Amino acid sequence: MNLLFICIPLCLVSIVIGWFIRWTYAKFKLTSIEQKAVRLNEEAIKEAEAKSKELLIETRDLLLKEQQQQEREARERRGELQKTERRLLTKEENLEKKQAELEVRKQELTDIENENIRRAQELEHIESKWTSELERVATMSTDEAKHLIIESMEKEAKRDAQLIINKIEQEAQIKADKIARDIIVTSIQRLATEVSSEVTVTTVSLPSDEMKGRIIGREGRNIRTLETLTGVDIIIDDTPEAVVISCFDPVRKEVARVALERLVQDGRIHPARIEEVVTKVTKEITRITMEEADKVLFDLGLPNMSQEMVRALGKLHFRTSYGQNVLAHAKEVAVLSGMIAAEVGADREIARRGGLLHDIGKGIESDGDANHAEMGADLAKRLGEDPRVVNAILSHHDDVEPNCIESVIVQLADAISAARPGARRETLDNYIKRLENLEQIAESFNGVDKAFAIQAGRELRILVNNEQVNDSEAKEIAKGIAGRIEAELRYPGRIKVTIIRETRVVEYAR
Repeated sequence: MNLLFICIPLCLVSIVIGWFIRWTYAKFKLTSIEQKAVRLNEEAIKEAEAKSKELLIETRDLLLKEQQQQEREARERRGELQKTERRLLTKEENLEKKQAELEVRKQELTDIENENIRRAQELEHIESKWTSELERVATMSTDEAKHLIIESMEKEAKRDAQLIINKIEQEAQIKADKIARDIIVTSIQRLATEVSSEVTVTTVSLPSDEMKGRIIGREGRNIRTLETLTGVDIIIDDTPEAVVISCFDPVRKEVARVALERLVQDGRIHPARIEEVVTKVTKEITRITMEEADKVLFDLGLPNMSQEMVRALGKLHFRTSYGQNVLAHAKEVAVLSGMIAAEVGADREIARRGGLLHDIGKGIESDGDANHAEMGADLAKRLGEDPRVVNAILSHHDDVEPNCIESVIVQLADAISAARPGARRETLDNYIKRLENLEQIAESFNGVDKAFAIQAGRELRILVNNEQVNDSEAKEIAKGIAGRIEAELRYPGRIKVTIIRETRVVEYAR
């Protein structure tokens, strides 16, 4: 019991002592934290002051640099303004000098003009004096005498001139008809060329129908390779022991024909062999075209022809127009042009050169809209041909007016070569039928009012209804007509399709 009374006070004392110690420790710790916070606050203030000083210094530096930059730009502008001011002052001084010179010249011209006026007055006075004297002697005024003489001479000159003109016209008409007939007949008789024998369809004969399968190859790889390398269409149908080669480009068609014949003779037909043969045949055909062109140039005696022109000329060897070989036709026109030029006294070399090159555009590959005359004229002009030759090429189908006698001669020779008996295969009936077919195809489209085949069927000009067809629809109609012509008709060269859409507004003032 006594022990209990002793323990309880001790416990209370212990608790009080522990609380006091804890309170003392907490107060000490709080005091250190407050001191630390004060210290951190002082450090933050010092750091902020340092940063503000740094920012102030940087701002001053930037302001100083900006001020220096502005001063430098101002100095440059002042320098430029001073230069401009000096130039203006110099120009002003020059203008003042020129103005002074002009004033001096103006004064000189005024003096000269006054002197001329004075002399004219003196001459007029002298003329008046002599006129009065002559009128007194002749008892007739000057105007009356002048009128009488002029009237008499005019009547006599008119009568004589009319007689001479009538005589010259009659003699010229008689001689011109006779000379023209003689020149044309003589030129045609002197021309000795073969009639047309070329065909437009290329057929390759086969030893047997089994060869068709070998040409086609497994899954069609052989025929696809050949068509891709040569750019032709190979048609294999039920025709016994034959295949047909179709292509717009005659040179490619010839390459495909020769290559296919060699492959058939060799018997080894596979893609690698096809590529090898096509490459070799292409080189041979290129050599042949150059040789044929050189042969024609040698026969005609036309030197100094550029290689590009010779290459385009040689391609005409494999091209036909209505069954007529174009290179042979060009040579024929050159010969005729030289003959006619010799008869009429024109430049024979220019005439022969224009006649040979008049269809050179047919040997040029182009994706443009120009016809063969325009392409040929552009090539000749670019290669430095004589302007008369360029005009002969451009005007042989009346695309432009001929501006020299040689161009007219080339037109005439071209007509003679194309129109002589046996020159071309197409008859008048076939020609008219082709023109009618062109117009019928165009008129079958909705919105087309009228269609006209012009330039011998080389151009189809179409008038469409403005209310039914807009601009975009007109383009579609042109594409559709061109597509149907390609699919349904056979024709040489190419046909230009022109759509014309116009708006007309008519009002009457009453």
